[in-house]
Amino acid sequence: LQLVESGGGPVKSGGSLRLSCAASGITPDYYAIAWFRQAPGKEREGVLCTSRSGVIETYADSVKGRFTISRDNAKNTVYLDMNSLISEDTGVYYCAARELACTDQKAWYSYWGRGTQVTVSS
Repeated sequence: LQLVESGGGPVKSGGSLRLSCAASGITPDYYAIAWFRQAPGKEREGVLCTSRSGVIETYADSVKGRFTISRDNAKNTVYLDMNSLISEDTGVYYCAARELACTDQKAWYSYWGRGTQVTVSS
């Protein structure tokens, strides 16, 4: 099983990015897939999760109305669309998978990608 994130990079405040999480070795529609992020000097926090049935859970209040999560099972890929980016969104973004329901508890995810860096500058 492998999860590979891509799409990160530098972006100006107010800009947008689309992150991708490509899964191999699993059938993503059997898994809950979540995005986490870790800002410098801070703990990794949950951002959004999409369950096996497509139910979305939002864990970071600061991203409401700005970030969306979606999945394309045919492409084995989950996306994180980020709009109106602010400096506080800077960090490493990880996708994670687990066989059961969505949760914001990072310890309960069995599979992780290596992350992709997002840097928002003013």
